[in-house]
Amino acid sequence: MKVHIMDLSPGDRLESDVFNQFGVLVLQQEKELTSDAIVKLMQHGIDYVDVVPFTPQVQIPVAQSFSESVQKVKPYFDNAVDGFESIFLEALTTGAFEDKQVDELLEPMVEQLVVQKDVVSLLLMLNDSDNYTYNHSMQVGMLSYYIASWLGYPKEEAYAAGKAGYLIDIGKSKIPQDILHKPGKLTPEEFDEVKRHTTYGHDIILKSTGDELSALVALQHHERDDGSGYPKGLTEKEIHPFAKIAAVADVYSAMTSNRVYQSKQELLSVLRELNSLSFGKLSPEPTQALINHLLPNFIGKRVLLSSGEVGSIVMTNQSDFFRPLVQTDSRFVDLSKERDTAIAEVYL
Repeated sequence: MKVHIMDLSPGDRLESDVFNQFGVLVLQQEKELTSDAIVKLMQHGIDYVDVVPFTPQVQIPVAQSFSESVQKVKPYFDNAVDGFESIFLEALTTGAFEDKQVDELLEPMVEQLVVQKDVVSLLLMLNDSDNYTYNHSMQVGMLSYYIASWLGYPKEEAYAAGKAGYLIDIGKSKIPQDILHKPGKLTPEEFDEVKRHTTYGHDIILKSTGDELSALVALQHHERDDGSGYPKGLTEKEIHPFAKIAAVADVYSAMTSNRVYQSKQELLSVLRELNSLSFGKLSPEPTQALINHLLPNFIGKRVLLSSGEVGSIVMTNQSDFFRPLVQTDSRFVDLSKERDTAIAEVYL
């Protein structure tokens, strides 16, 4: 029975040897197809094969827990999130904070991040938190550290980038809370006040620590390469590289988090949007570093499709990195071809 590879199921058995267009043997006759074998056929550009069909009984678990390695980091994340709350409230009441406290929170956490490669699982674990302001700072610090590392900065400089990212929103402590947590659209005057968090943050950091680099990153993290950002409308060459890194981390974290005025977006679709922003708005180097290092982490992750189906990502499509191949309990869904179907949510 000749079957298109998109209609194959694990357990189907090949009736004949399968060769690619160059005459290279891909799979042997009588081979019982696994998910990996079917993906291998796709990678070799095979369209149809002769099989003896088999109806699989695939059970996809309803829920999975984070790996032991990822769970090991959680206490450090919790400390950093709680610690930022303490720092934020101290800045709110006194206009300053203790620099030593920041390093006491971040240094042990960064030591854990060094050996963590599955950053997507870390982000999924962080997204379990409901407190946007403090959790967001944690995510930006973590992602800034990773992006700087991926760009080749030595450990000390990557740590400095992470620390700066962790502190970029400390200036929001001076924004009236009714504006900061307003569920509806801000008035022009309210938005002008929110934008001042960059200058407030710069001043608070300088006053608290004398750390000119972190202060500069706080000031510049909303600047954009094309000059459309704030507070000074700087262009690409005027923005510090660590501020460009923090900007990418800030946008990604904000778009994938629940906020009072916006629901979180699905992780892969946000990467697609970041890719678009890297042509003029966000700096392309840190943006592409984030995309290129996160995409492989999605392989094996469980997803909910807009069709209501649940499955797992099995392969990234070279023609469209952000619309992968998904295996459900009954079929393979090539999202690069089924354009009406999308990933609604990514799980473990």
